[in-house]
Amino acid sequence: MKNNGTHWSKTELKAYILLLCAKADSVVDAKELTLIQSRTKPEIFTRLHNEISHDDEENSFKKIEKTISKLGYYQMELGELKNEIREVFYVDGKFNIKEFNLSRILDNIIY
Repeated sequence: MKNNGTHWSKTELKAYILLLCAKADSVVDAKELTLIQSRTKPEIFTRLHNEISHDDEENSFKKIEKTISKLGYYQMELGELKNEIREVFYVDGKFNIKEFNLSRILDNIIY
């Protein structure tokens, strides 16, 4: 069983969520990675990219849910996060059913 405990900052959580969004459709597009890298420090991106590559979807959701509850987000911050999630979904010009479903799940976890 994997450890679901995290000690992430808001920046680290955002990077993890955006990376999860990039792999939602099972095809991580270079445009998605470039966008995420532009919003993240290189060391954070590399560490979380490695971590998410070893996490299954259920474990990822548990980590996100636990971390969101610890960090105490303001509504405005959550709105900004939602906008960045949308950008990752749309950067490759497609928004398929897998991405739509992940968007709904993240809405339920985050809000």
